[in-house]
This record gives sequence, C-alpha cells and structure tokens, in this order.
Amino acid sequence: MRNLLKSAAAGVALALAFSAPGISQETLTVGIMVPTTGSEATYGQDMANAVNLAISEINAAGGVLGKQLASVVGDDGCDAQMAVNAASKLASSGVVGIVGGYCSGATVPTLKIYGDAKLPMIIPAANSTKLIPENPGNAFMINSTGNDQVAKAIEYFNAKGVKSIAIVNQGDAYSQDLADLTRKTWEAAGNTVTSFETTNKGEQDYSAVVTSIKSGNPDAVFWTAYYADGGLLIRQLRESGYQGLIAVGDGSNSPELFKIAGPAAEGVIAFSNPTAEFLPEAKAFADAYQAKYGTAPGPYSTLSYDAMKLLAWAIQTAGTTDSAKVIETLKGANFTDTISGPISFTAENTLARSNFVVLEGKGGAWTLAQF
Repeated sequence: MRNLLKSAAAGVALALAFSAPGISQETLTVGIMVPTTGSEATYGQDMANAVNLAISEINAAGGVLGKQLASVVGDDGCDAQMAVNAASKLASSGVVGIVGGYCSGATVPTLKIYGDAKLPMIIPAANSTKLIPENPGNAFMINSTGNDQVAKAIEYFNAKGVKSIAIVNQGDAYSQDLADLTRKTWEAAGNTVTSFETTNKGEQDYSAVVTSIKSGNPDAVFWTAYYADGGLLIRQLRESGYQGLIAVGDGSNSPELFKIAGPAAEGVIAFSNPTAEFLPEAKAFADAYQAKYGTAPGPYSTLSYDAMKLLAWAIQTAGTTDSAKVIETLKGANFTDTISGPISFTAENTLARSNFVVLEGKGGAWTLAQF
C-alpha cells in the first residue's frame, strides 16, 4: 500500500478497491470523486488527471505541511448509488479532503456523507442549485451555479432576438434544474416556451421529441443535459430539417459533441465554464497536461486543477489538516493563484462571481462566440 501511495504522489490516481482501512501517515491523501466509468467517464478521467497534475506540482514545490500529497479515486459513475458507495469508502479511508463532483445527481447524495465525516470538499464541476440546500457547510462550489448559466443563456437569446424556445432535459438533478430555472426565468420575462421535453438517458431515437419540437416552431432549442445524448439529438434535429438556433448547457461543452453530432454541431452554442484554450493564464497548464497525458485538457480540467490548488492552500494556510479549521479558511478564501479566475465564496459556499462564457461550434471545434 505504501508503494502504491508513493506512486500516487507522483500524480497517478489509485483505484478505490484497496483493502487497507487507513492510509499511510507519511502522506496527505486527497480523495478524488469523479466518474471514471459510464457515459461521462471522459470528463471524469480528465478531472482526475488535472487534480493529479496539480498534486505533482505541489509535491515538487515541497508539498503541504512538510508532507507529500497523494490521491485515491472513487468512481461515482455519474450514478447516485455508485456515488454513495464511493463516498462512503473515501470518507472512511483517512483522506484529508475531497476534490470532485461532476454530475450533480451523483454529487447530491454524497454531501451528507462527507459532511458527517467533516471533510472539506471542493466541487469543480457540479453546479445544480439543488446542491445548495443539501450542503452541510463543508462543500464549496467553484463552478458558477445554474442561476448564472441561465442568466448568460438569456443574455445571449435576447441578443439574438430569440422569443420562443423549446427546452429538453433528462430529469436528473443537473439538467432538470437548469431546464426548470430557464423556463421560469424565460416565461417571467414574457417569452414563450413552446415545449418542455424530458428524455431518458441513453435514448437513441429522438423522433418523437423532434416532432414535438418542430410542431411548436421555436426560434431556439436548449438542450440542458450531457454531450453523449445531446450530440444525437442535435444530429436528428438537423436531419429533420430544423433550422433554428440550437444551444447546450455546460454539460455538453465537450469536444466529443462534435464527434457524435458531426456537421450538425456547426453553429451550436454552448454556455460554458472557462476552458483552458480560452484562458491565457492556462497555457503553461495546458502544455504540462499535454506532455504528461498525451492529450489536450478537457472542459473541467482548469477548475479541477484549481480545486486541488485551493484545497492545498487552505490546509497550508490553516496550518493543520483539522477539518474545522480548513473549512473556516475556505469560507474566508480570496484565492488568486488560479488559472480560471479568482475564487471566493458566498454565504452559501458558491462561487461569488459568474464564470460562464458563450462558445460556438465552428469547423468541428469550440470558439468564443461573438454577440
């Protein structure tokens, strides 16, 4: 076990299936909770890579409190039950904190587990407002919430003269929350929602949804769920002849969307967290990530990297791994050693600013949208 943890200190995440009940006291071990299997595994592995890259840099600079950092990964599979199992194992394993949370639906049920264990938790991606009332006070969201995303979406729709939209979600904590918030805000402004559709994850045939959407003739369609299924819906919408604007939420801001949707993704709009290619401060990070993992960093890499740096800073600043002191340090954070922008928190432990940008699909890749 000791040798395994030493390899993790070099940036290699451990599988959760270890038998020892505790973790070596020679290192400070951080739990990483992300989906490494299932439809969102690409995002999860990218997040884990970014956390481990941050760990390797922190260790090279001397570690935290005079100790080296290590990591252990819990696979939540973007599934609530898998997440509960992973969180229970991580919480009892001796980790000093948690970095993770991609799918909001899988993250919500883990909050009590980590709260009961009094573990500081930094959430880089999950941003449903449903996380807020479930937070015992130990978890901190560094991706802007659904409210901020809705504000950015409506700003864009208004700029483009959109008056009617169809909204499609998958009924999970993230996509339904974003869909509900959008509908409420959009209609309150006197605009029209022509249809509000809920689909099943893994669905292949969207013909009934496409027919329903087209019958309402909306100016735009807003897909609020994840890229794996969103790419199929986009392709089928275009193949059916729909010519209006298509927009997606941050759960679909992956380059993988272009592989699934093909040419139909041209012109698609994404409301996105800041990604490495659009952050001048992220160049050194992106180069290091490419060199270490042989691929470009993905959509939530910058936030995951910053989350690990934030947790390490909080422990070092507190001068202890005592969770109460680390959590109190995080509450008062004004952390600027980041690549995604300054981090401080509201009274609800959410990011105190909006970090959303608008992207447009052009030539099979995301570019910054002009509006």
